[in-house]
Amino acid sequence: MKKLLCILLFFFCLISCDDSRQQKIACLLQEWIGKEIIFPSNSITMLLKTDTIPFSKPKTQYVIVSYIDSIGCTNCKLRLPVWEAFINQLYSICPGKVSTLLFLHPKDREELIHILERDKFSYPICIDEKDSFNKLNQFPTDMIFQTFLLDENNKVLAIGSPIHNPKIRELYLNIIQGAKVTVDGKENAVQTEVSLDKTTMHFGRFDWKEEQNDTFILKNVGNHLLIIQDVTTSCGCTQVTYSKEPVLPGDSVSLHVTYKADHPEHFDKTITVYCNAKPSPVILRITGDAE
Repeated sequence: MKKLLCILLFFFCLISCDDSRQQKIACLLQEWIGKEIIFPSNSITMLLKTDTIPFSKPKTQYVIVSYIDSIGCTNCKLRLPVWEAFINQLYSICPGKVSTLLFLHPKDREELIHILERDKFSYPICIDEKDSFNKLNQFPTDMIFQTFLLDENNKVLAIGSPIHNPKIRELYLNIIQGAKVTVDGKENAVQTEVSLDKTTMHFGRFDWKEEQNDTFILKNVGNHLLIIQDVTTSCGCTQVTYSKEPVLPGDSVSLHVTYKADHPEHFDKTITVYCNAKPSPVILRITGDAE
């Protein structure tokens, strides 16, 4: 358990090097690893479209449970296509060994049903209109700490979003498969260096129905190949496309960013680039006002 704490702290501190932030993360992990999650008895499991059944916790060796609150953009937080791809991977690799539960405290039930039908999400969603799950457990307010890997006794084995952080996804899979859990060759990995044309993209004011596009340029200024392992976004409204080929020293790779608002809003989103560069991950931002 102590080893898992160290590994999780390492992954989260990659995102922020601030000492006070690291201390807060360490305290949070100490509080939650090994803690029992309490499930409410009055929630409803809603399947695709209109079918509903009373809530019942799955009887599998592991359960991945994620709490999604009503703050902000529901579609951005859900990222159902990414969840579905991950769940399909889980069930293919570890059939019958792990289940997933997405607990939602929706601000607008009709909007949620629309999103479920639009994305054709085929796995159960737990609707918690009274926010009972959160009231019983008092989850952290930071979205990246609202997903947990539980054992069969509902004890927390690991914390973090496998949807937003590929290292957390890898950690979950390793634990579930019984593989050796290590911090992936941090000291031995061949690293290079990158420079960026910009770290923040300002779209300004625009009609919320209009798609916005721009590009970040990453240049390999080191002496080794630049390899991008993954690129994640904090919002389903943001998509990033890029070449998966290794980048030679002196060459560049373009990250093509597309932002499509679901409704008028001021936005400040992050894009996280995981690569073999110092420092990694590379954090980028896009901001603007969709009116």
